[in-house]
Amino acid sequence: MDLGIKGRIALIAGADSGIGYSVAEHLQAEGVQVVISDIDQGKLDEATQKLSANTGPKVVGIAADLTDATAVQQLRDRMLKAVGPPQILVNTAGITGATGLFHEVDEAGWRKTLETDFLGVVSLVRTFIDDIRASGWGRIVLTASEDAVQPYIDELPYCAAKAAILSLSKGLSKTYAKEGVLVNAVSPAYIASPMTDAMMEKRAKKNGTSVEEAIKSFLDEERPFIELKRRGRPEEVAAVITFLCSEKASFVNGSNYRVDAGSVATI
Repeated sequence: MDLGIKGRIALIAGADSGIGYSVAEHLQAEGVQVVISDIDQGKLDEATQKLSANTGPKVVGIAADLTDATAVQQLRDRMLKAVGPPQILVNTAGITGATGLFHEVDEAGWRKTLETDFLGVVSLVRTFIDDIRASGWGRIVLTASEDAVQPYIDELPYCAAKAAILSLSKGLSKTYAKEGVLVNAVSPAYIASPMTDAMMEKRAKKNGTSVEEAIKSFLDEERPFIELKRRGRPEEVAAVITFLCSEKASFVNGSNYRVDAGSVATI
């Protein structure tokens, strides 16, 4: 299927692995000029090299810390020089952040989580929004989470940040649609990624089990409504994000697509 985005330019933040990396592969396969960004230069270089070996436009990697406004501005400067301004902006960057019950999480934990998972995204969009508006055609996809609408008591900073992402996405969709810029969110649940790998390794160590047993017990005890009884795959989320970046999604705006195998229990 031709998604109608060949020749477009995309920036994907948080793309040295996991969902972001898979989005880069999908967009590259559609003929999109992709720029990927992440915080770790070494991992980013490896991802860029692997992606550039694929069929499609050569991928450019530019490291940046989204919590550093100067670094985000430098990301823009380098991108404009390398390939030009983006018409597609995807954010998949984020951390689990501070965990524990509300009274156990300190001020620093709240601030770090919100600065990374929400304010960093605000900085990213603020830096590139005028470039996207100027093109007269654009797509912005922000990654939220099932936690945004189904909060878990031991992850409240993350849940609050992801709820804020949904509100931001909806507000942006109302602001810029008339200029040809469509904004949507995607809410994954329990996807196989470095972030959930670390969660499961921690759980396995705490419980004295294997990682495989930790995954099974987590599904049974913490995510009982994931009806497929497995972790999702990055490419299963990337397929939805790629659709939202495409011309095929020309009447989709302000939505939140759940890619969660039923994990959110409400309608």
